[in-house]
Amino acid sequence: MILGFLLLVLQAVSGSCGAEEARELEKAGWKDTLYQGIAEDWGNSLYGWFVPVFSFAQGSEHQTHWLLQGQIDSLLPFYEYYTAGMDPEPEGSGSFREIVLAEAEEGTFEGEEVPLYINREEAEGQSLEDLFRAENEAALQMGQPGAGQPFLPHMQQAQVDLELLGSYENLVQEFYTIDANTMAGSDQLNVERLLARDMAISKEGDGPQILIYHTHSQEAFADSVPGDQGTSIVGVGDRLTEILQDEYGYKVLHHTVQYDTVRDDAYAEALPGIEQVLAENPSIQVVIDLHRDSVAEGTRLVMDLDGRPTARFMFFNGLSRTRKTGNIAYLYNENQDANLAFSFQMQLKAAEYYPGLTRKIYLKGYRYNMHLRPQSLLIELGAQNNTVEEAMNACDPLAHILDMVLSGQ
Repeated sequence: MILGFLLLVLQAVSGSCGAEEARELEKAGWKDTLYQGIAEDWGNSLYGWFVPVFSFAQGSEHQTHWLLQGQIDSLLPFYEYYTAGMDPEPEGSGSFREIVLAEAEEGTFEGEEVPLYINREEAEGQSLEDLFRAENEAALQMGQPGAGQPFLPHMQQAQVDLELLGSYENLVQEFYTIDANTMAGSDQLNVERLLARDMAISKEGDGPQILIYHTHSQEAFADSVPGDQGTSIVGVGDRLTEILQDEYGYKVLHHTVQYDTVRDDAYAEALPGIEQVLAENPSIQVVIDLHRDSVAEGTRLVMDLDGRPTARFMFFNGLSRTRKTGNIAYLYNENQDANLAFSFQMQLKAAEYYPGLTRKIYLKGYRYNMHLRPQSLLIELGAQNNTVEEAMNACDPLAHILDMVLSGQ
């Protein structure tokens, strides 16, 4: 009877919307949001009816009610399903438009507060620009100056102590930058879980295995030629596609449709287009959204790699959760754990074979369309003040790292 009543409520709500409003609500994931709200209200009512003592404790200043909540939630499966993993008291909620605008700024930008989980004594009084500069200077020192030789894939250069990374604090300090607007716990950032997922794919069969696309296709470099897409991030995507196909034997589809005519709407515009590409090419297992970052002008993300000036790059993950909103129901990502495992395994290989080439994995609060495949990567390759040559040179080690992970090495 209760479920029937809920269905009637949903029909009434959807029926009361005009066609345009319905489309907007559908785009914003209104069903998940409405279900979640109903679930919360229903759960609160049931707690009040059947367990008034618990309800009183939950509403009071006492903090012991969590001991009972798991037991009670298991008896209310509808409530538990729609509220699983939610922050109990989010500080507020952003509108759909606010979230779209925030998601459009996925990179790291000048003026941000220091979001690093690092030694706070070292970070005291330093700006994000200062920290990036120090990190980059260390990377330059790790380079191997040479005579501009052709790229040769590295043998292993270093050994990462996985036992040390068994500590959440050490893992975060060594591998992650967590943006100030989000949070990640040891349930997600756990080295055993991150390594347990098998990322290997087969190169056999018809159709592409890898998709490369650009949510922000108009991102350019210091010496890009205006109007020449070959000198923008799209040209870098062409180069990465060529290497993965010619050197490593993958079938790669490079999708170059522009979705950032209006940059703020790029992720919303890209989603249906990429969904269509995946529907038309079900063989695709790996999805790479290739970007170029924006940093302070005084920061240069470059290192000398075997005599080749090479742009440094960064793997990026969205957590669909912010400190302000809590979990964002209509940005749910069922592949989030796999996404995190993929970027971690890429970062680990980079640390072992190309020390200093990658920046720490950046974790931010939204989804960035990474839910479309378990093996989804968002890569920030270089920045606006890198040269095209530096960006192109980064494609060689990036392709090698990707092949090591996808071949299960």
